Amino acid sequence: MALLHLSDNQVKGKVYLLGSGPGDADLLTVKAWRLLKTADVVLYDALVSDEILALIPASAEKIKVGKRAGKHSAAQAEINQLLVTKAFTRSRVIRLKGGDPFIFGRGGEELQALVAANIEFEVVPGITAASGASAYAGIPLTHRDFVRSVTFITGHCQKNGEPVDWHYYAQADNTLVVYMGIINAATIQQGLLAAGRSANTPVAIIAKASTSQQRSFIGTLGTLAELAQTPELQMPALIIIGEVVSLSAELNWFEQQLSAAPLAQLQEN
Repeated sequence: MALLHLSDNQVKGKVYLLGSGPGDADLLTVKAWRLLKTADVVLYDALVSDEILALIPASAEKIKVGKRAGKHSAAQAEINQLLVTKAFTRSRVIRLKGGDPFIFGRGGEELQALVAANIEFEVVPGITAASGASAYAGIPLTHRDFVRSVTFITGHCQKNGEPVDWHYYAQADNTLVVYMGIINAATIQQGLLAAGRSANTPVAIIAKASTSQQRSFIGTLGTLAELAQTPELQMPALIIIGEVVSLSAELNWFEQQLSAAPLAQLQEN
């Protein structure tokens, strides 16, 4: 869909494409924090945490444009148009995304719309969900005793897209991280098993990573579909598949802290 542009003679603002990380406001970059404090308008995704949204000035216009699986949301073309329109009427426009805007965040598509409208922009990277969730769950994505590579894929494909060739992702010495894969967990499981990956491969689903609601659900590839149906599982969530998941029992520092916190609070009282 062609974008509607305002007059080129009108003064244009600048758009800042910000990654907000996995949820913990302390994981924002200094630059992202500084820009949020001076925003005129913020267009934010559904995955941005309340803790980070609280940093936006009360004077700034806040527009929720996020996408969540199975729920009505703004179409990408509408978001692109809104970015262009706001850039013609505001001086500092923040486009706030969960994780990193260039890793399954459609940041490139939105910047192309800005280029077409001759609007100035900057990109501020954020900690991507794979890195944030794995670090806070005690799962190193690479470890020389287990893997030689790590791969990020999305659990959703474009409509009418080509089917996934799971043989590319079935190597035993590779850590596979699946974004937005919970709904299609059964398909992912079946595809990897059919491609030769062992049913005993450790699997983790990390929910609400880096927040006080974080929970890790540990299983195997053979039980992935069942694991994704766990009633306590809350979105957003990320799937990690590979031998490195076995280290979580030893290295899951954050959830150990969360479990110990209520006891520490009782002792203080």
